[in-house]
Amino acid sequence: MPVMHDEDLATAFDHAARSYDALVAANPGYHAHLRRSVRRLGLRNGGRGLRVLDLGCGTGASTAALTALLPQARITAVDVSAGMLERAAAKHWPGDVTFVRAPAEHLGEAGVDGPFDAVFAAYLFRNTADPDAVLAAAHDLLVPHGRLAVHEYTLSGRATHRAVWTAVCGGIVLPMATALGDGRLYRHLWRSVIEFDTAGEFAARVGTAGFDRVRVLPLPGWQTGITHTVVARRATAGAAGDL
Repeated sequence: MPVMHDEDLATAFDHAARSYDALVAANPGYHAHLRRSVRRLGLRNGGRGLRVLDLGCGTGASTAALTALLPQARITAVDVSAGMLERAAAKHWPGDVTFVRAPAEHLGEAGVDGPFDAVFAAYLFRNTADPDAVLAAAHDLLVPHGRLAVHEYTLSGRATHRAVWTAVCGGIVLPMATALGDGRLYRHLWRSVIEFDTAGEFAARVGTAGFDRVRVLPLPGWQTGITHTVVARRATAGAAGDL
């Protein structure tokens, strides 16, 4: 089965939106890991006076992590799936949150204008047809030295971690999703991880897109070596060092 992209993938997510929250809730640590990745943006004072782009917000799990830790930030949450976005927007949100439907590669056409102080993207890049275009869009929307945090299934490259991912999908996720009528989407999601960049490869991709201070940070539990936070900063000439 080929990996899905664009309209075909958005339609599949539209259908899965009704049960998506229940499926991710069965993943131990899912929400805690998102909050950990938000902390790794390194933003202070609850995000007071800052604008943050939540890129690929889905049903709002990443938005919830951002509002929990950055309650005073102005958050723009974007997704291409109308069904997922409808679920997200229907929830009660504290603070300043705006939802916009747009493909990640064409944010400007949907009226998503920067500059943003930070971009947070969870489980997005491996589901885009052109991840380099999405990184370029994120780069261009950030202020100088603006922060990027990508929370993504990016395998370590070790065979054991690939085997764990396949076992969890085959033994738990796919049977549940198939019973709910979303088997095709979740087979795509399994394969998208296997076929996407390793964590190191994605970090190199981020650096090539004009970011510096790129770091790959692990996440705990069963997702060790499977899910990582890749943090970076929009580079300026001569910038170097660590976040």
